[in-house]
Amino acid sequence: MLGSHRHGRVPQVAQLCGPARAQNVTKHSPPLELPVPKLSCVLPGGWVPRCCHGTTPSEFFLGPKARPCHGGGRPTPAVLPIQGTRGGTAPALGAGLMSSLLLAGSSMNLKKYLVRALHRLQKGPGYTYKELLVWYCDNTNTHGPKRIIKEGPKKKLIWFFLTLLFASLVFWQWGILINTYLSYNVTSTLSIGFKTMKFPAVTICNANPFKYSEVKPLLKELDRLIEAALERILQPTPGNGSEDLSPPLDLELWNQIPLVLIDEHDKDNPIILDIFETNQTAVGHESAMDNTTSVSNDTAEGYQLSGGNETLDNETIDGNQTTAAPPLANATLEEKKYKLAVKLCSHQGSDNCTYRNFSSAAQAVTEWYVLQSTSILSKVPLHDRIRMGYQAEDMILACLYGAEPCNYKNFTQIYHPDHGNCYIFNWGMDEEALNSSNPGAEFGLKLILDISQQDYIPYLSSAAGARLMLHQQKSFPFLKDQGIYAMAGTETSIGVLVDELERMGYPYSDCTMNGSDVPVKNLYSQYNTSYSIQACLRSCFQNHMVEICGCGHYMFPLPEGVNYCNNGDNPGWAYCYSLLRSSIKQRQICIESCKETCNDTQYKMTISMADWPSEASEDWIFHILSYERDMSTNVTLDRNGIIKLNIYFQEYNYRTISESAATTIVWLLSSLGGQFGFWMGGSVLCLIEFGEIIIDSLWITIINVISWCKGLKQRRARARFPDAPPTVSELVEAHTNLGFQHEAVGAVPGAGALPPEPGTPPPNYDSLCVQPLDTLGPDSDADTE
Repeated sequence: MLGSHRHGRVPQVAQLCGPARAQNVTKHSPPLELPVPKLSCVLPGGWVPRCCHGTTPSEFFLGPKARPCHGGGRPTPAVLPIQGTRGGTAPALGAGLMSSLLLAGSSMNLKKYLVRALHRLQKGPGYTYKELLVWYCDNTNTHGPKRIIKEGPKKKLIWFFLTLLFASLVFWQWGILINTYLSYNVTSTLSIGFKTMKFPAVTICNANPFKYSEVKPLLKELDRLIEAALERILQPTPGNGSEDLSPPLDLELWNQIPLVLIDEHDKDNPIILDIFETNQTAVGHESAMDNTTSVSNDTAEGYQLSGGNETLDNETIDGNQTTAAPPLANATLEEKKYKLAVKLCSHQGSDNCTYRNFSSAAQAVTEWYVLQSTSILSKVPLHDRIRMGYQAEDMILACLYGAEPCNYKNFTQIYHPDHGNCYIFNWGMDEEALNSSNPGAEFGLKLILDISQQDYIPYLSSAAGARLMLHQQKSFPFLKDQGIYAMAGTETSIGVLVDELERMGYPYSDCTMNGSDVPVKNLYSQYNTSYSIQACLRSCFQNHMVEICGCGHYMFPLPEGVNYCNNGDNPGWAYCYSLLRSSIKQRQICIESCKETCNDTQYKMTISMADWPSEASEDWIFHILSYERDMSTNVTLDRNGIIKLNIYFQEYNYRTISESAATTIVWLLSSLGGQFGFWMGGSVLCLIEFGEIIIDSLWITIINVISWCKGLKQRRARARFPDAPPTVSELVEAHTNLGFQHEAVGAVPGAGALPPEPGTPPPNYDSLCVQPLDTLGPDSDADTE
């Protein structure tokens, strides 16, 4: 049969393109589009050869318009251009053919290799999911699946139910165990050790930040205002003399942050009274409801004011509803049920105000004085504030550490906004920290302090004594939160026990080693101190203060390029500070942003006190101390200003509270294996078998997908070429021009004879003749027929 071959070999081109009719196609002939049947699909990629002018094997190539075979290897016709050619291009075309054949052949070999590899991998269990499942149940070491395929119908159902039930229990227990492990719980271990320990850093401050004699010129007008206000509040009688003061009061300072009286005799209609004015404001129920305001949408949502035991939050007082105030002498404070409150407004003269009232007038006066003095002192340079505080040589009268004498030069001075000048012993900034040689009071630190109580600011410091704190070396002392008071006229003994805390880091706890991973900038780093959560919380508050109020609070360090708040430059700073300090949202943000330190040392103190000096010895003690301080024979000290401190280790036993992981990977693996073995009698090898069946299922899926893709490709090819290709005789008949007549060689047309009818010669298919069987050689492709 035409185009048949054996073992996929291509017939020789000499049999396809014979030289019998080659002279009919010359280089001057136009290209002819001839349908050529594709004789074989054995060439890689399904390409067909093109017949050219030459007859040698090197003068054919793969035509670009040839199409791959479809439909099970049946030849597909391709229309190829036939042109006359000259010698010289055939070698290049032959080389391109050979390279194309090599690339296509290697691609086909790789594809066959991959398909065979897939079949080899899946040869064992089977090619269907059912075969795979049966193979697994028959070969697995897990109890239960074997009984499902080997028992009878009834027992098979029972064993299937039991296997499913226990497998569900195993997965449920595994889920609980994994969830427990991922919760990263810790256990705390308490251990007691004995070693020589470093003596803690000791910070001492005076409860009063400044000497009143030094700061009095700055607070003179403020003191006159509060004295006049208290006189009007406490002595509501006509002609109390506050209006006739000379020189007159500075009411501008008062009006910036005034004190007011709230008459709550009628709680539905409270009356607001300004102490230095004769107008009163009636705040009715409807008026209070109608005039309730807020700073902004964000402020109203995030900052809720609570300024004492009782508050009037965010109430705006309508200045138009005023009546003549009854004289204060008409009723006492108790009869009128007055409450003293601090009036805070967003700016002076604004109706957007809030009132912080207190159950005691003493609390209100202290709060008002702190706000006003903060505004005044914030404008004073730092070196002047240090000069106005208590100096070390005046405050530290005697010092003894163990058996070694010491003095004020062994202390490091820092300025603390709450307590003025503070002094730290054994801070470890410039020298190595001191070790305690032995436990006991004889080997600790002994101090005698003079707090000069007679020079206290009357309205700023209501407590008298020394403020002290024990802390780690190179850490900032936050005395307001962690300090303790030592009372004047007493000897205070402080026995110290050490607790060392060791927390586990992420993911067991959200702690930090040095604060480098905390998003809040530590403003206390200017002191070269280590990170602490107190420093982070205060830095966070100060950053919010700067962001919202436009200035920094006097009690905290300042960021770069920011000034402290004061009434002159920031009239509404107290109002903003009050809202911010009372904001739950702000506190929550700072708590979430700051982290505890992973390693910390805490000092537990046992405090005992006794009167010092005794009545029998106070005379000579005060004489000696007065002479050593002032070089005077007169007694300049008294019991109200002297404090003696003894600080020592009670024992060298220290406690270490360390955290360890409650669940480890070893615990998890053993627990998982125990549950699996208890419920299903399985082991790690059973899990490997289960993993094997999953991989086998994956291979089966891949093989099925490849088979489906091949079938889809073949179906599309059949849909594109639904009919069988035409035979050679059909192609010849379709392209034969019956009107064409050959001209005799050498014939000359006669006179008057018409020239032959023009036409197109038939295609030259003489070379595609079928040779007889007896003429074919033993190696011919036709011997298979």
